[in-house]
Amino acid sequence: MEIDLSPKVSKKVNGGEGGSYYSWSPAELPMLEEGDIGAAKLSLQKNGFALPRYSDSSKVAYVLQGEGVAGVVLPEKEEKVLAIKNGDAIALPFGAVTWWFNKEDTELTILFLGDTAKAHKRGEFTDFFLTGSNGIFTGFTTEFVSRAWDLPEDVVSTLVTSQSSSGIVKLSESNTMPKPNKEHRVGFALNCEEAPLDVDIEGGGKVVVLNTKNLPLVADCGFGADLVKIYGNSMCSPGFSCDSALQVTYIVRGSGRVQIVGVNGKRVLETSVKAGELFIVPRFFVVSKIADEDGLEWFSIVTTPNPVFTHLAGRTSVWKALSPEVLEAAFNVPKQVEQQFRSQRTNAEIFFPPPN
Repeated sequence: MEIDLSPKVSKKVNGGEGGSYYSWSPAELPMLEEGDIGAAKLSLQKNGFALPRYSDSSKVAYVLQGEGVAGVVLPEKEEKVLAIKNGDAIALPFGAVTWWFNKEDTELTILFLGDTAKAHKRGEFTDFFLTGSNGIFTGFTTEFVSRAWDLPEDVVSTLVTSQSSSGIVKLSESNTMPKPNKEHRVGFALNCEEAPLDVDIEGGGKVVVLNTKNLPLVADCGFGADLVKIYGNSMCSPGFSCDSALQVTYIVRGSGRVQIVGVNGKRVLETSVKAGELFIVPRFFVVSKIADEDGLEWFSIVTTPNPVFTHLAGRTSVWKALSPEVLEAAFNVPKQVEQQFRSQRTNAEIFFPPPN
């Protein structure tokens, strides 16, 4: 049975005055379950506070909009308090306890993409909250919690039941939160808008790749990521991941067209995409994108820490590596046609500006 690859938007799961949590469901986007991928978004209003929690999945968080503060605690480590803003990518390995806070008027929106191979539900994140009405300690008896924390039972009862909300709350103006430490960002976060470019093609587009070199914690997460921008009417070369990785793509800004070709040269997806949509490219399938006039920007994770891609057009394409005789025989064309084919795209890398 063919799997539906069409892009989907997230659906609201829960929320309140402090903000909302959205996710993509495997029921609507089957490739999530097929590829053991989870995807969700967190939106916090002013003074919105996402309560401390840990997840059954490793993730990369990407700040889509706004500025805020994040807290990250790895097992047996001290809390890291990070100032976060639009363009920041934060690696969150298994066992990381996180909280998120927005003090600004602008909504803070964070995208989460990750691996659910070890999750309770394939294709979905399950968060375990430390506090709140659904917090872990609401399930233990007062006796157990009292002995664990070495506190009187009446104090334990107050601690466990005082936060009646779940997931996201709105703090009062009088609440103070920890101040960020610049040093805490090292190894945890990288701003994709400010990082050195891995690819920069005039009139075509640019790429920043997250890998074990510039964000070492992605090795613990098990996947890499990238932020790609192509300019108006530009094209991204057809290509595929040659190391058996899935590509999970969220459209950050703009719009464009996407085609995906799979087994036996069959086109399995031809559609338009726009900001807020998510789609997944299966292993070894070839994908290409063309931006509309306003350009196209996307953030992706690839399910290997240091992904390798093969491109099928441009100077670095596999065609340029094959000998002329092989191409003549493979295409079944005369030499002059092969020479015409080889003479094109001799300088272009992976992005092609619009035709003149």
